[in-house]
Amino acid sequence: MNAAPTLHSLSVGDVVAGGSFPLTRDSLVRYAGASGDFNPIHYRDDVAVSVGLPGVLAHGMLTMGLAVQSVVDWAGDPARIVDYQVRFTRPVPVDAETGALVTVVAKVGAIDTDAAIARIDLTVTFNEQTVLGKAQARVSLA
Repeated sequence: MNAAPTLHSLSVGDVVAGGSFPLTRDSLVRYAGASGDFNPIHYRDDVAVSVGLPGVLAHGMLTMGLAVQSVVDWAGDPARIVDYQVRFTRPVPVDAETGALVTVVAKVGAIDTDAAIARIDLTVTFNEQTVLGKAQARVSLA
């Protein structure tokens, strides 16, 4: 188990977390069951295409949750995340056979030493295109 990060060990620009997260249609079914979001654009290609989408899409909140999980793991305690926000900029299509791979890079964007808070900026991509804009988590390191 990693030691919890400290404010004094960080510098703006440090990459603190990240990874690649595979999604499959099974992932979407499990998330739908857990969240109660059974919108058919998340499991039926015909419905997704009929409303102008390229096919089945990952739930936005699933993508958002995957993105912050690496920060939670780095911080060592989910209670350290005092704020998290994103803008949904692009959907994540999940192919029936190949799925989708979401990539996350989490960097220190700012440090508030008085409040003992680090702002972690997340770059979240699928097929080398950003899918979450202004993705930021504020982490208490007091």
